[in-house]
Amino acid sequence: MKDAQQLREDARLIWQAGVDAVRSERLVRDVIERNGDKLTICGHSFQIPALGQIAVVGAGKAGAGMAAAVEEALGEDVVEEKVRGWVNVPEDCLRSLVKIRLYAARPAGVNEPTADGVSGSEHILKMVGELTTQDLCLVLISGGGSALLPSPKPPLTPEDKQAVTRFLMSSSATINELNAVRKRLSRIKGGGLARTSKAGRLIALIISDVVRDPLDVIASGPTYPDSTSDADALAVLTKFSAAPPDVPQRVIDFLEDAAQRSDREPPFPENVSNHIIGNNATALTASATGAEQRGYQVISLGSENCGEANAEGRALAERCRALRDSPQTERPVCLLSGGEPIVNLAKTEKPRKGGRNQQLVLAGLEELKDDGMDRIVLLSGGTDGEDGPTDAAGAWADAELLQTVLKQNIDMRPYLEVNDSYSFFERLGGLLKTGPTHTNVMDLRVALVGG
Repeated sequence: MKDAQQLREDARLIWQAGVDAVRSERLVRDVIERNGDKLTICGHSFQIPALGQIAVVGAGKAGAGMAAAVEEALGEDVVEEKVRGWVNVPEDCLRSLVKIRLYAARPAGVNEPTADGVSGSEHILKMVGELTTQDLCLVLISGGGSALLPSPKPPLTPEDKQAVTRFLMSSSATINELNAVRKRLSRIKGGGLARTSKAGRLIALIISDVVRDPLDVIASGPTYPDSTSDADALAVLTKFSAAPPDVPQRVIDFLEDAAQRSDREPPFPENVSNHIIGNNATALTASATGAEQRGYQVISLGSENCGEANAEGRALAERCRALRDSPQTERPVCLLSGGEPIVNLAKTEKPRKGGRNQQLVLAGLEELKDDGMDRIVLLSGGTDGEDGPTDAAGAWADAELLQTVLKQNIDMRPYLEVNDSYSFFERLGGLLKTGPTHTNVMDLRVALVGG
């Protein structure tokens, strides 16, 4: 029988195995191969001497690792002779590369568009617009790319984009709803980057942070045709009763005017190829292998768990309780779950801090407070190392943590009700802190039930 400390350590290692499997450097190196003068990217072959420039652009939380792996795979001679690049990343992901510039497009932990992001996006559009048919454009896309690639259509401003992003996120809009609006307000999203490129071939390498990997939703689809319309974006704002001062009237007027027009976009470029090189399922598979190697029977709940965080946490806790109390459970069990739940933000003036993973674990802990967490560990973390506007990837809870809660007579409900999960777990030492992981494939949850 595994003791509490071993269960807790196993949960962390199983979660880490999933994250390691989707590290951006590894994923990129798996799809780029150079053999002398021959370059192969996701099955597309090129003779290096025949290529003009190789422009590497993109955005996302995994951008730094992806760009570094591109330079490594191409080799020093090709990088020096042919490569130029610009990739927008969070400011805590900066590092020095040879020819690809990593540009701080937003502060760490602030997942919304900024003026710096607009500047970086304009630089990317200018770079790809200057390419020729002899050139190759390699686009690196990963989670967080939507906020890192802001390029508002005139007369909209960065402040307009910030306002509508904040409003929709605080209204618990889904990522599909949020991106439906962002795409229609942007020059670069919804296929805008690909349409601007003048390269002979554009290849996008994509690490997905969205359920079912829809190419038009990941980073708001800068290299994929937009499947939504201005009327769809307007419907999202209407659904959430968007109005000034929360959403500027200029945004609403812009979408209303655009929805009334019947402008047809030209055909999408045929020289564009999009490739998913990593996703949540990749991480779940690796975590399952890690759990089996540690003697656990694995039950995977899949990568499409996107309900409300409190409900998801309680349901996961209930599954663990049922397994623990079942006479059929003869050996340790590992429940794996991927996806990205939403948090219904409470209206409050009280100070608060947290994220969906911390909220989910706290709800699960509260669900088990009466029956106890003996032989149970819950761990949930964002694979990017971020959970909401905090420095934690998520949180964990087990019997020892619950015992401390009960001994100190801490009421969990006030923390849950105002979404102040970070303060709760910080007080008890239950935060999962990893720093930036340089990847992003949504969230990964590991729940262990000891034998």
